[in-house]
Amino acid sequence: MSKKHPIISVTGSSGAGTTTVKSTFDQIFRREGISTVSIEGDAFHRYDRAAMKAELESRKAAGDETFSHFSYEANELGKLEEVFRTYSESGTGQTRHYVHDDDESARYGVAPGNFTEWKSFDEGSDLLFYEGLHGAVVNDEVNLAALADLKIGVVPVINLEWIQKIHRDKASRGYTTEAVTDTILRRMHAYVHCICPQFTETDINFQRVPVVDTSNPFIARWIPTADESLVVIRFKNPRGIDFQYLTSMIQNSWMSRANSIVIPGGKMDLAMQLIFTPMVARLVSESKRS
Repeated sequence: MSKKHPIISVTGSSGAGTTTVKSTFDQIFRREGISTVSIEGDAFHRYDRAAMKAELESRKAAGDETFSHFSYEANELGKLEEVFRTYSESGTGQTRHYVHDDDESARYGVAPGNFTEWKSFDEGSDLLFYEGLHGAVVNDEVNLAALADLKIGVVPVINLEWIQKIHRDKASRGYTTEAVTDTILRRMHAYVHCICPQFTETDINFQRVPVVDTSNPFIARWIPTADESLVVIRFKNPRGIDFQYLTSMIQNSWMSRANSIVIPGGKMDLAMQLIFTPMVARLVSESKRS
């Protein structure tokens, strides 16, 4: 952690909704006049698309059916830790971009499935914002959680997460339901051992829970809407959190435990604005005083 150069890390698995959380933070940053550097977890994958396909085939031939982008060894976590540490010490660092599709290819001038070149951060930023799969990893080789000042987990219940992933990958990537299902099964080992443990490290978790039937996610025709969901917000350390204020400002919300509130799904953006605006302001204020 660094008082002078703070880091916010948003962590969630594929299809969990971390991009939506990033949009809310972008609104806060614009409104509060905060200059940020944003980095994506995809930038720290170890392999480009062709190399990942070859690695998957090699591991499958060797009997490993569990290797995926969720796996620690599929990512440059040492490099990510270096970026976190360098930024916390000096406000500098480097990142790149993984190009997913033709639209991004036109923007970055790199073919889909490849990385752009590493590029240094712009100088003078107030904080670093990370969004991706591994922003709070703690294992024998890295400790990213210790370097982030505010860690946020985005964790839909698993059937909802699968529905969101199936619909996204079919619509934007042209995958079949069967292909997405194979990916889900292959990722399950790393989901349990690499993704879930991070949510013990996060300071605040947002877990979206549908209130409609999602018992068979592989045939669901629609993603449950925000109004068909509740969101459980858990604070690792509830000290200093004004739950009375939050429940009074968020209609139809209530406390379910001493460190948790439940809100209507459609109020998630409002809740994040209420919770994170003062936290971000405090981080930047302490940074400038340092």
